[in-house]
Amino acid sequence: MEDSGTTSTDRNTELPAAIRTAARRLLETSGAAGLSLEAAARAGGLAVADVEAVFPHRDDLLTALIIDAYNASGAAMEQADQDAEKAGASAGARLLAVARALRQWSFDHPAEFALIYGSPVPGYHAPQDTVPAASRTPAVLAGIVRSALRAGELTPPRRTVPGPPLLLPPAVELFGGVPEAPFSDLIERGIVLWSNLIGLLVFQVFSRTHDSVRDESAFFDFAVAVAAEGVGLVVPLDEHTD
Repeated sequence: MEDSGTTSTDRNTELPAAIRTAARRLLETSGAAGLSLEAAARAGGLAVADVEAVFPHRDDLLTALIIDAYNASGAAMEQADQDAEKAGASAGARLLAVARALRQWSFDHPAEFALIYGSPVPGYHAPQDTVPAASRTPAVLAGIVRSALRAGELTPPRRTVPGPPLLLPPAVELFGGVPEAPFSDLIERGIVLWSNLIGLLVFQVFSRTHDSVRDESAFFDFAVAVAAEGVGLVVPLDEHTD
């Protein structure tokens, strides 16, 4: 028999990638609700049994796509932050750079953005496996805010969170501990910044601002700067680029 040149190791690597690629195409055409193992097999020209051997259930495939999307978007932000920090950018400029990177990724991959930040998929409950990948985005933001705090680039808040801290332990752990006063509510404020960023992207990716503003890119930068004021960080807007 002629050797095809394809080893079992190659197949073990290539088959999951081929299934993921086919499934991402389905997300673009049918959304997450249209995802099934049978549909992924048809889209990839594969046998259903081959798909089931890698992803026994639809939710296993969905989880893989969610992890891929979080990792890809997180990696884009991390790279933007590394580049900005290497260039000597301020914390505010780094924040703008990572926000722009996430925006670009979101517009380049709207179906994957919708998968992780859009409406929940009926009947699907994300397992703990998705948490490390999902944490990459807030971890980038937390790193920038921590740097700003260390560098004295933050303005103390005019009002603090009333009452006791509103945090769960994982949030404190991700940030590296609760800062001392007057920044003791900085983590809560950072979560507000994070949620504002994602909400802004939902509006822009799903075309909720296109009939309200004439320059969505400039508006995005402005909105990031306004949200950053909540943590006491100044975002420079004098060098806006599309």
